[in-house]
Amino acid sequence: MKQTILVTGASSGIGLLLANKLHQSGHTVIGTSRNPEKYNLPFKLLELDISSDKSIESFTKRLFSQIESLDVLINNAGYLVSGLAEETPIELGRQQFETNFWGTVKLTNQLLPYFRKQRHGKIITVGSILGLIGLPTVAYYSASKHSLEGYFKVLRFELNDFNIKVSMVEPMGFKTNIGDSAVRSKVKIDDYDLLRKQTAAFSKETFDKAPTPEPVVNTVLKIIDQKDPKFNFPVGQGASFILTLQHYAYKAFENSILKRMRKAA
Repeated sequence: MKQTILVTGASSGIGLLLANKLHQSGHTVIGTSRNPEKYNLPFKLLELDISSDKSIESFTKRLFSQIESLDVLINNAGYLVSGLAEETPIELGRQQFETNFWGTVKLTNQLLPYFRKQRHGKIITVGSILGLIGLPTVAYYSASKHSLEGYFKVLRFELNDFNIKVSMVEPMGFKTNIGDSAVRSKVKIDDYDLLRKQTAAFSKETFDKAPTPEPVVNTVLKIIDQKDPKFNFPVGQGASFILTLQHYAYKAFENSILKRMRKAA
């Protein structure tokens, strides 16, 4: 069944792959970008800055002046703040939350009255495996993704009576532009020099070996096609093992990461 689907952050990365795939499948796709005029894409691309309340409000009015109903919201927009926790200025952390968490929440809440009125829909949020585990240099990114997990777990209960299904997709490391577009802390504390070197080598090794993100796209497509999807969808080789290890043997999980970091450096 062809559906009307909104994909935020659709001008690059996973969002672009996903929007293109949905468009090719015959769905009516509306993507968002902060600067849609820069792109020539086969699907409709509307302006939206999810860190701006004014932008979210004007976007919603414009969206529903062009469509009658919305079947699926895919929350994908976001970015990465990278840096060791103590070295990252609090203001960068606030900005990370303003986009990744508050922006996603505010847009979702702006659309909920329309979903409730039509008594059906799906809300799919692209989180991260880092919303379920923690690793060095991504404290604020990880915290923002953990927060999304908590928020949407609650929302899933609250929207159950309205036939609105809520799911989270938690990708492992895949080849996207998130690292290239990351905001990086410029503060350097000498005590962390060795750790910074180890984490940089570990991150490079991880992303050099990372696969392309088609499995994430395929997982989202599967959720769209399911009548009653579950909540959590970790995606990537070894995701289930890592989550099990963290849950039942955290020290072993921790030691394995530290060992890999030291080896990489």
